[in-house]
Amino acid sequence: MSEILRGAPAAAALTESLTARCDQLRERGLTPTLAVIRVGARDDDLAYEKAAVRRCEQIGIEVRRFLLPEDCSSEMLLNTIDTVNIDGSIHGCLMFRPLKNRAAEAAACDRLSPEKDVDGMTLASLTHVFSGSDGGFPPCTAEACVRLLDHYGISLDGKRVVILGRSLVIGKPLAMLMLSRNATVTMCHSHTSNIKEITRPADIIVACMGKAESIDSSYLSEGQIVLDVGIHERADGSLCGDVRTESIASVVAAYAPSPGGIGSMTTSVLAAHVVEACEKIACNPMGSVV
Repeated sequence: MSEILRGAPAAAALTESLTARCDQLRERGLTPTLAVIRVGARDDDLAYEKAAVRRCEQIGIEVRRFLLPEDCSSEMLLNTIDTVNIDGSIHGCLMFRPLKNRAAEAAACDRLSPEKDVDGMTLASLTHVFSGSDGGFPPCTAEACVRLLDHYGISLDGKRVVILGRSLVIGKPLAMLMLSRNATVTMCHSHTSNIKEITRPADIIVACMGKAESIDSSYLSEGQIVLDVGIHERADGSLCGDVRTESIASVVAAYAPSPGGIGSMTTSVLAAHVVEACEKIACNPMGSVV
């Protein structure tokens, strides 16, 4: 029977560590603070916001919400980014994406100070991820995949990894993070031919194509590890991922389900980035963003 790589135990371990670090910062007069910018009120944004706020409260991170109407102007959004940038008591910023106004979204990502970019939104952060240099933070979901494997003692060194999806939020940065761990990474997408011939020899498969229950046992071989990053709502209101779990459970060695896997870890990674951003200010107060 396959091992289930649940996110809750990994998230709990990280949360415990972060709480201790947050307490140390508070003793020095610093309260790690996250700004949340939400445009409109999409159900998935609201659900993630609720989970992120709950996780931050557990750890001792303060959250400030900046809620904008769905039809807000680009100027209003950029003014909000400027407010976050100049507030020295805010250490990290999460802006929900995608926005209907893609031009405004791109402008906002360019405007955000890289030091406060705790979800890999800015080009500066992504440059660090792709170059393998220190500085900046990768997108939280991408890092959550690596941290979950770490928690369960699964090494990436020398492993053949196939990532199904090439988004700038998950697929591409995750490939860079795994390459930095000496994995051999192949990235597939909607134009890839003969995907099953590529996935079957892999050691680890990450499904992040955004297609509900599109991956079944025909893509897999015995002994593989599968991470399901997708999240979708069925017609009956229940949730599922990119992988048809009941089809693969008897085939693979281990899998992270969706829901209950990577998503459970993502808010803890977000919190970790906020705490780290605050720690950088504590170590170098003259380097704070003003």
